[in-house]
Amino acid sequence: MKVLIVGGGGREHAIAVSMKKSKRVDALYCVPGNAGIAQIAECEPSIGVMEFDKIVAYAKEKAIDLVFVAPDDPLVGGLVDALEAAGIRAFGPNKAAAILEGSKAFSKDLMKKYNIPTAAYETFDDPDKAIAYLETADMPIVLKADGLALGKGVLICNTLEEAKAGVKEIMMDKHFGSAGNRMVIEEFMTGREVSVLSFVDGKTIRTMTSAQDHKRAKDGDQGLNTGGMGNFSPSPFYTEEVDAFCKKYIYQATVDAMAAEGRTFKGVIFFGLMLTPKGPRVLEYNARFGDPETQVVLCRMKNDIMDVVDACIDGTLDQVNLEFEDNAAVCVVLASDGYPLAYEKGFEITGLENFEGKEDYFCFHAGSKFDANGRVVTNGGRVLGITAKGATLKEARAKAYEATEWVNFGNKYMRHDIGKAIDEA
Repeated sequence: MKVLIVGGGGREHAIAVSMKKSKRVDALYCVPGNAGIAQIAECEPSIGVMEFDKIVAYAKEKAIDLVFVAPDDPLVGGLVDALEAAGIRAFGPNKAAAILEGSKAFSKDLMKKYNIPTAAYETFDDPDKAIAYLETADMPIVLKADGLALGKGVLICNTLEEAKAGVKEIMMDKHFGSAGNRMVIEEFMTGREVSVLSFVDGKTIRTMTSAQDHKRAKDGDQGLNTGGMGNFSPSPFYTEEVDAFCKKYIYQATVDAMAAEGRTFKGVIFFGLMLTPKGPRVLEYNARFGDPETQVVLCRMKNDIMDVVDACIDGTLDQVNLEFEDNAAVCVVLASDGYPLAYEKGFEITGLENFEGKEDYFCFHAGSKFDANGRVVTNGGRVLGITAKGATLKEARAKAYEATEWVNFGNKYMRHDIGKAIDEA
C-alpha cells in the first residue's frame, strides 16, 4: 500500500514510524511533513494541511491507497469528506463527527443529554451574560473557548477578577480568534488527569494504553498552557477500577451517543479524563491522536497499525484485539525557550545521529525543517520529542532524560519533572 499522512508534527512522525513498521505499507508520503519524517517518507512541504484541493490532487498523482488525516483543523474542516468524495480512502472522522472536538459546547451538550459524567457547565454567546453568571459562581472556575485553539483555549481562573479578564481575553479581544465566539464556563474539578486514546469504527471501541500529559510550560506545573511538554505511559493512576467505570459509563456511551445523533464516528477518540474524588469525569474529547500522547502509546502497540486502521474504516473493529507491550514509555519535549509565546527559530540541531540503531530510544521531530544548506534546523515551539521505553516508568524516565543530552540546538529548553508523579504512585 501507499499511505499519505497529513500533518507535520511529533504526532505525525510517531504515526509514520508505526506505518513504516507495517508489513502492508510499501511507500510513505507526508504533507507537509518535517525533517524527521523526511527520513522515512517522501514529504511535500509546499502543501498545507488546510489545502484540501491540493491534498486530493497530490493523493491522486501519487496513486495513494489511504490518507491518514492526523491534525484537528483539517478533520473539523472536512478533509475526510473531500477525500472520500474524490474516491480516496481516508482514516479519521468526517466533518459531522469531528464536531466532537470542533465545538466544546456541542460535546458538553452531548454529555449532558446522554448522561456521560463531566463537569457542570453553562454556554455563552454574550460576554455580558457570561460576566453576570460569573458574579454568582464559585471560584476557581474554568473558561473554555468553544472552537479549536491549538490546545490552549482553556483558562483556569482563581478569582472573579481573573474570570472577568478571561472573558475579555476569549470573547472580546478574541485572543483565540473565532474559537472564542462562544464560550463554555465549567466547574473546576480536582484530581489526576489521564489521557486515554481509542480506535472507533462507528459502533465498536477499542481503548489503547493510558497516558498522562504535562501541559504547563515550566517545572512544577507552572507557566502557561502549551500543546504538551511531555508524557508518560501507562498512567499508574489509571487502575482496573477506573477502567471498568469508564468502559461502563464513558467510552461506549460516547460512541453510541454520536451514532444516535447521526454523527457516526470512525477514527480516533481521545478521552481527556479527570479522576475526581467522585469518580472519573470527561474533561475534553479530541477527535484524533494527541500530541505527545501518540509518541508514548504507539511505540508500545504490538498490532500492525494498518490492520487497525482498516478495521476502523470497514466497521470490523470487533474482530481486533489491541495489544500493548508490558513496559512503559516516557517522552520529554525539547522546546524553543520562550514557547508558547515568542521564540527564535532556525538553530541547527546536532546529535541526531546518536539515535540511529538504538532500540527503545526515539527522537520524534515536532518542529524541524531543512535550511537552504540542507542542515536540520528548529522550526517551531516544540522541536523534538525525546522518547524512551523501559521495563518500568522509572527506567523509561531515566533513559528519556539521558537521551535529551544526545541532541543540542540554540535556545533548547525542557521541563525536568516529566513523570515525577510516578514517584507518588
